[in-house]
Amino acid sequence: MDDFVKRAAGAIADHAERELEALVAVSSPSRDARGAEEAVAVCAALLPAEATVQRVECSTPGSAPDMVARLAGSGSGRLLLLGHLDTVVGHESHAPLRRDGARLYGPGTADMKGGVILALGVARALAQMPEGFAELTILLVTDEEWRTEPFRHGERLGPFDACLCFEAGELAPGGEEGVVVQRKAAGTLRAQAIGRSSHSGSAPDQGANALVALARTALAVSARHDPSGPDRLSVVPTIMRSGEAFNVVPAAGELVFDVRADRVEALLEVQHAVPAELDGVRVEARMQRVWPGMDSRRATAGLLAGASRRLGRAIVGLARGGASDASHFAASVPLTVDGLGPRGGGAHTPEEFVLAESLRERAEVALAVALEALERPGACDP
Repeated sequence: MDDFVKRAAGAIADHAERELEALVAVSSPSRDARGAEEAVAVCAALLPAEATVQRVECSTPGSAPDMVARLAGSGSGRLLLLGHLDTVVGHESHAPLRRDGARLYGPGTADMKGGVILALGVARALAQMPEGFAELTILLVTDEEWRTEPFRHGERLGPFDACLCFEAGELAPGGEEGVVVQRKAAGTLRAQAIGRSSHSGSAPDQGANALVALARTALAVSARHDPSGPDRLSVVPTIMRSGEAFNVVPAAGELVFDVRADRVEALLEVQHAVPAELDGVRVEARMQRVWPGMDSRRATAGLLAGASRRLGRAIVGLARGGASDASHFAASVPLTVDGLGPRGGGAHTPEEFVLAESLRERAEVALAVALEALERPGACDP
């Protein structure tokens, strides 16, 4: 293993559990500005002393401003470290960090406060060698989990030679260190049904039942689900709301699908499959929260090979179905690597955890990838 990687990862690991405890102690669900401000304050305290901090407008109106921290160096590479501070778990289920054997439990430990702690540690380590980079930027957003508006930062912050995102890490099927180099495009499809109410007992056929129309829509559209097909398309109905009383034909309702595919165009084709009218019920469909896909497999092959040599063990690029802010940078930054955070599980639940031993191991991986990226500014494998 590269001496710098070994030494710096050890220093990161020595502090990581205490730093994670401080960050997890802050309850910061999406849309909670106060919690986000407290989380930003913790992260700002853990930045290298040389960093300059800005607060920039968040992509989601009403959310706390995102944090951008920059370090200037004397080298030639421009590196972005990316993460988010919001969690899915709300205040009512929040709990402080607790250790149970090899696991560190707490809301957001895996998704992705553990990764944020590693990103800050990598920044502190790289700050000790300013000759190795021209600019190091850390972007921490406050709205990743529930964002439905267009992402603001893709063009605002660039250009970068490499983007490293610290969503949760994993092992490859063969036991190698895994990082994410491919993600699906993702969208939220909403179908609004507008029917006609009537008494469900005395005049059931005078109404136009929005609930039935939505149920038929759910079956018709989900029939397009084809995860093994050419677009690896998944179409999953997730929420349906309709009706206000047990004895009234429901006049309105909403149906929500989670849709993912390799191509954004495949998501839009699913939207067109929603019927415009069913038995007198008008159905209006709109695609919301359209996130691009990411495929940096080819561009990062040489990067991961070089980082593997630095690490002394193999790093393998993997695909993951979940969405990430890394996808917003991948189109303009070919050297985009995600999944550099610690390994864990239970994301989006009160039983979320990371493996304590993985804090050091994944710090080693992230440092190896970062150093290799900085030695090949502008590089992209043919």
